[in-house]
Amino acid sequence: MPVELRVVSVERSLFEGEVDGEGRPFLVCQGAEGELGIMPRHSPLLTSLRPGELRIRNGGEETSLFVGGGFLEVLPDRVTVLADEAERTDEIDEQKAEEARRRAQERLQTQGQLSPEEESNIALILEVAEARLRLARSRSQRG
Repeated sequence: MPVELRVVSVERSLFEGEVDGEGRPFLVCQGAEGELGIMPRHSPLLTSLRPGELRIRNGGEETSLFVGGGFLEVLPDRVTVLADEAERTDEIDEQKAEEARRRAQERLQTQGQLSPEEESNIALILEVAEARLRLARSRSQRG
C-alpha cells in the first residue's frame, strides 16, 4: 500500500512522491524519543525530529537525507517531514561541518559569558554539526 511522502525544508522540497517499503519501514528518522520507523497504516503521529539521517525506502531503492531537526506528521494517507534544514547526503561538505562543530565547541567553552538562551542555541548548533559530520563520514566510508 503506497503512501504519499513529502520532505520539505524552508529552502526547498527534497522528496515528494509515493513510497512503499515493501514490508519494511519506508521512512526511518530520529524522533524526539529515539529512532522511528514508519510503515503503511502507521498510527497518526506528530513528533519533533532530532538532527540526523532520514532514510527513505521505496521498493529496492533507498534515499538518504540529512535533517537538522523539524517535525514529522503521520496521517492515514500521507506523511510529511517539515525540516528546519535539510540536504541530500551527497551535498554535505565535511570540512564545513567540522568547522561549524569546532566553532560551536569553542563558543560553549566561554562559560559564564553566555546567557542560558545563547548556550542552548549553541548546543543545538553543535548537535546539528555533529550529526551532519557523522553522516558525512559514514557516507565517505561506505562509498
